[in-house]
Amino acid sequence: MDECALGGTPCILNFVAGDTVFAQGAAATPVALLSAMTEIGKKNNLKNVKVCHMHTEGKAPYTDPSCEGIFRSNSFFMGGNVRKAVADGRGDAIPIFLSEIPQLFYKKIIQPDIAVIQVSPPDQHGYCSLGTSVDCVRAGMSHSKIIIAQINPQLPRTFGDGIIHISHVDYAVKVDTPLPVHGGKPPSEIETKIGKNIAENLVEDGATLQMGIGSIPDAVLAALTNHKDLGIHSEMFSGGVIDLVERGCVTNNKKTIHRGRIVGSFLIGTQALYDFVDNNPFIEMLVVDYVNSTAIIAKQPKMTAINSCIEVDLTGQISSDSIGTRMYSGFGGQVDFIRGAAEALDRQGKPIIALPSITTKGESKIVPILKPGAGVVTTRAHAHYVVTEHGIAYLFGKNLRQRAHALISISHPDHRETLEKAAFERLKCMPSP
Repeated sequence: MDECALGGTPCILNFVAGDTVFAQGAAATPVALLSAMTEIGKKNNLKNVKVCHMHTEGKAPYTDPSCEGIFRSNSFFMGGNVRKAVADGRGDAIPIFLSEIPQLFYKKIIQPDIAVIQVSPPDQHGYCSLGTSVDCVRAGMSHSKIIIAQINPQLPRTFGDGIIHISHVDYAVKVDTPLPVHGGKPPSEIETKIGKNIAENLVEDGATLQMGIGSIPDAVLAALTNHKDLGIHSEMFSGGVIDLVERGCVTNNKKTIHRGRIVGSFLIGTQALYDFVDNNPFIEMLVVDYVNSTAIIAKQPKMTAINSCIEVDLTGQISSDSIGTRMYSGFGGQVDFIRGAAEALDRQGKPIIALPSITTKGESKIVPILKPGAGVVTTRAHAHYVVTEHGIAYLFGKNLRQRAHALISISHPDHRETLEKAAFERLKCMPSP
């Protein structure tokens, strides 16, 4: 392993025109290295360097218009920092289930020349940790010709699949910078109502939970303080679990596998969350093709998967990755967990989609038809529970007429009459229970 300063000669020699670079994401995004990579590419006038990644943090300078023709971003799950590049045709997005991203490397569909990662300092045995982002990183870096690591003492050390020996790192750069933080804000009144609807009516004692980042998952967690023996098996989790662990609500004691452990694959949250997972054997960070495997998810007791979306049509089609034709995020783990919960071996799983009934502009998020060009991430056959601040619609086993009635009943009151008329025009009959 060679140590080099940012922009040092060893790093420059390893970036050439036409390279494919795999970049680690989420809270472990190697921001300093990616910034240096961008400057190197511009300085050396490189061409056609492809940067593939999940959601990354930071400004993603390689997507700037000034880098067109030098770098092209290719997202497995889009973050806000690459949306404009994709919308303008300067970047790409791959529609893919989170569980299947590692297969891109195993099947050599994507063959990285360089992996740019962030790790904790090596321990006395020479082992570093991928910390808060294990997900597809092991697959990406193990199929790369060169590994360049940003070594950061502020990256938490985590247990599980995220171990890499320092001897496998070709070049290293030392930094000492805090991780990006998200969350920590109290949920709104609407989000609080949604959280209570889910916690009080759908989450049972002993349930295993999956939930992503955001105010709605945090609102659900905040409403679970009277629950017992909850477990966590989720591609990611937020700081809201800390209070539940400290209260004894989350024990993981009822889980059939990884009993007594919280299982995740990547993290992004508050500094309190990073402190909580650091060197904590209660947490296992595992590869995403395992965590998000429907077969593994289905083994969890009372598997309760809570996900959100952009809009739902009156038949139960769910759009989560795009607003009309404009790509917004990605498939992520939504379908992995919605399907895994539906296939629960104990037949007590609950696949849940939660969303506010209206947008910030007052438009209904329950719509007669999805916006033209909007992608269906979760199909109408996958949809079971849909929750808003106005109640819970259970769609499984219902015909289209019944689904429309159930969804209209949890829509915003200001939009119900319009939705009823639209349902009649579409179905040629009135929505009915």
